[in-house]
Amino acid sequence: MKPARISAGGTPLTLDLNVTTGMIDRLRGWMGRKSITEHDALLIQPCNSIHTWFMSAPIDVVFLDRHDRVVGVRDNVGPRRVCMHWRAASALELQAGRGAALGLAPGVQLDIDDGDIR
Repeated sequence: MKPARISAGGTPLTLDLNVTTGMIDRLRGWMGRKSITEHDALLIQPCNSIHTWFMSAPIDVVFLDRHDRVVGVRDNVGPRRVCMHWRAASALELQAGRGAALGLAPGVQLDIDDGDIR
């Protein structure tokens, strides 16, 4: 995984974003973590569906299109669930409740500076 910066509408978001860099990172994601802090964020790419089979904490999932525009948000996805969005190119995973707190909703444009790995 690789650290990255994220902003919405030019305003930096207070998130410690990690971007998956390969298939193993995408498959592993946050599996096995006991907790996720309010500053943790994981961008999984390419991705249009996620699962929470081996997680113990609920998460918010923000689905992004290929231009990093929010196309869908699933709040408070609990353990042992699957969710997807047919138009998504990537999925941003956050602590449950953080998506709304950050104002992430369909139509919001995100800017992700990940060192051009995409």
